[in-house]
Amino acid sequence: MAFDGVFLHHLKKELYDKLIGTRIDKIYQPNKDEIIINLRSREGSYKLLMSARANSPRINLVDKIPENPQTPPMLCMLLRKKLTSARLKDIRQPQLERILFLDFESKNELGDDINLTLTIEIMGQYSNIIFIDQNNKIIDALKRVDASMTSQRLVLPNLEYSMPPSQNKLSMLEYGSKEIQSVMSTLPKNELLSKGLMNVIQGISPVISREIEYLTGKGEDIYTKEMSDEHKKRLSFFLDRLICCAKDCSGSPYMIIQSNGKPMDISFMDICQYQSSISIKKFDSFSELLEEFYHERDSIDRMRVKSHDLLRLVTNIEDRISRKINTQKAELEQCANRDTLRIYGDLLQANMYNIKKGADFVEVQNYYDENMPIIKIKINPALTPAQNSQKYYKEYRKAKTAETVLTQQIKKAEQELIYINSVIDSISRATSERELSEIKEELQEQGYIKNNRNKQKLPPMLPPLKFTSKKGFTILVGRNNKQNDKLTLKQADKNDIWLHTKNIPGSHTIIASDGKIIDDETIVEGALIAAKHSKAKGGGKIPVDYTQVRYVSKPQGSKPGMVIYVNYKTVYVDYTEFEK
Repeated sequence: MAFDGVFLHHLKKELYDKLIGTRIDKIYQPNKDEIIINLRSREGSYKLLMSARANSPRINLVDKIPENPQTPPMLCMLLRKKLTSARLKDIRQPQLERILFLDFESKNELGDDINLTLTIEIMGQYSNIIFIDQNNKIIDALKRVDASMTSQRLVLPNLEYSMPPSQNKLSMLEYGSKEIQSVMSTLPKNELLSKGLMNVIQGISPVISREIEYLTGKGEDIYTKEMSDEHKKRLSFFLDRLICCAKDCSGSPYMIIQSNGKPMDISFMDICQYQSSISIKKFDSFSELLEEFYHERDSIDRMRVKSHDLLRLVTNIEDRISRKINTQKAELEQCANRDTLRIYGDLLQANMYNIKKGADFVEVQNYYDENMPIIKIKINPALTPAQNSQKYYKEYRKAKTAETVLTQQIKKAEQELIYINSVIDSISRATSERELSEIKEELQEQGYIKNNRNKQKLPPMLPPLKFTSKKGFTILVGRNNKQNDKLTLKQADKNDIWLHTKNIPGSHTIIASDGKIIDDETIVEGALIAAKHSKAKGGGKIPVDYTQVRYVSKPQGSKPGMVIYVNYKTVYVDYTEFEK
């Protein structure tokens, strides 16, 4: 990832120009890894995101804030108490380290002016947000680090704050290209120039070091011990250009995009090393670049954290039902031999005169088989011949009854498993805590979760997801099973088109006709949307059934979201179309 020290230096300048002098209005902590500070000034308000998430640590301005928990975490309440109305007076970055210090001017309980610092350390899995007082003592941290986790640097309340261990690299804010090349010449190994640059220069990422090597060698690999005079001259030129960019913050925000349209990397300079295999998109601000680059990843991570407990509960239910079905099917297989039990009873009844007292088995002729073979039938020596015969009849009747009951139970359990899989699919696609609350309420109504008598009243149900086709038709998608029922059975018109992935858990999808004839192109669009909002994964063609709403009905007593439909057709859509 190219969120390096030079990138942060550009971002720091951007934040400094906009935020210095603003005051903290509100503080939020949407989850355990993020803090959002709402800052106000006469010019307007800003939302500053600080994230210590392992795969997307950063600090940048955002337009929207994630959904917040009803009860703020302890750190959030502490920050609100200490920093509300505090004025941001400085933003500091030590050299080109991936660390920012946000210095605030606040007041204590006695009304005296004090200085408080909020520090963000952007270091992958070791990223952290640390709250420091004016005496450089740690007040608290997003991630506390004790002796059981490391022996090098503790991050605990009341301890003095210390910087992460230095890597002893050259800062481009203090050293020039000559000093950098001089140090590189002393490196013991003959390695690629890009690796040599990474070992010597502070604050550059692999993509930047590779770019310098690419430009120096005109696309050819260069080794530190094999550089020609021409290579050294070109290296000096591009290093000087990089140093000026770092010192003057004269770079621009760029996103590197793969051929499939997915974001690949970010940079403060144009990247040429990938040639035509990628595309480059330039942004107006570094914050805007970061927000777009991390948006999808953050949304998935946030919901993964919030849905973890609920998903674990439903997954355990799925596992229990699956084991139950397997056990019942094994028992049903045992019932398949029930006719043999009846035959044994008949043969014992017909051969009572051949049964010797105290015998463990009897040999009889099986007249049910056209070959009339002699077979052995096990009997209980403690029972009379008649009792042994009745015992086999009893076991036959028991097996016959068990087969009927087990068949019904297996069918019921399989329907329940389909329902639970649809709930898991709804959880996996939930985009807000409110949607998870609706799913949880549904599970409570179905008896899978105990009802909380003191629960707060939920707000009205969220509306269905809404899309518009190329021809202007409205396409609606249910967010969960209860909404699927409401959308299909109450809200939709009987002439609307209903769509659902064939034998795959997913949402009910409705194409509203509005009195018009829905064309095939719109049906394919609706099928793509239905497939996207389902459990369908991977490539290949995905079957989607569709019919008019008039042909969809709900069996009495069935689970939420469960319907039957007739007079339907099936269209196959390509999963790769989702990205378009």
